[in-house]
Amino acid sequence: MNRIASLIIIIGWLPVLSFAQAQNQPSLMQALEEGVMAATLTNTQVVEYSRQAVQQMDAKNPIAAPNDPYAQRLSRIVSRHHTISGLPINYKVYKVPDVNAFATADGSVRVFKGLMDIMTDNELLAVMGHENGHVVNKDSHDAMKSQLKRSAVRDAVASRSGRLGQLARSQAGGIADYLLGAKFSRDQETQADDYSYDFLKRNGYNVMALATSFEKLAKLSGGGGGGRLTQIASDHPDSQARAQRVRDRARRDGLAR
Repeated sequence: MNRIASLIIIIGWLPVLSFAQAQNQPSLMQALEEGVMAATLTNTQVVEYSRQAVQQMDAKNPIAAPNDPYAQRLSRIVSRHHTISGLPINYKVYKVPDVNAFATADGSVRVFKGLMDIMTDNELLAVMGHENGHVVNKDSHDAMKSQLKRSAVRDAVASRSGRLGQLARSQAGGIADYLLGAKFSRDQETQADDYSYDFLKRNGYNVMALATSFEKLAKLSGGGGGGRLTQIASDHPDSQARAQRVRDRARRDGLAR
């Protein structure tokens, strides 16, 4: 009963249900499990889940070998930054045309060939600062807990009969889940932007590279990128607004006119 109580704390609007009822409804049982996971998830668990996920991603994508020009360029750019806040960072290049990059809780940072093709070295460094910000801020932990909570609610609703259950089981349920998470993701992105700005400033790099990287993404997203622009901008704040925010801050700091 403690497991059920943990879920009720997370999604208190749900009616009190017996364990026997949950066992007879797979969706509800899954919701209970997801709710308990969200309540008890530790950063150590998230790091391990991230490590496993990156291993799967690495197995599915062509990785630039150490002697590949893309890998050599990235290695040169991040040569001073293989440890961030005491956490070892491992960088790899996916040789695919998507304009994307991501970081996970275990310190894995993956950069896509398409992104490297359109960014200068300084702009790539700004992007790496942003991705490292996600790692330092433990965004994967927060995002995973949030996702588990939303999934628990959706699965619990889907277990019920009637129009509400049908909606939760439909594609609209998935869209609603995305919309619920988008604002949370945008908040994380803004914090990672701030981390990147501070990272560039602290290490003597040009903070304006962060602004110009966003401006390139804005131009690509508005100029018919042909589907090459993926997650790096799809659920993030508006790229042009992010660039302007960096420029305004740089002016306040006396780093730009």
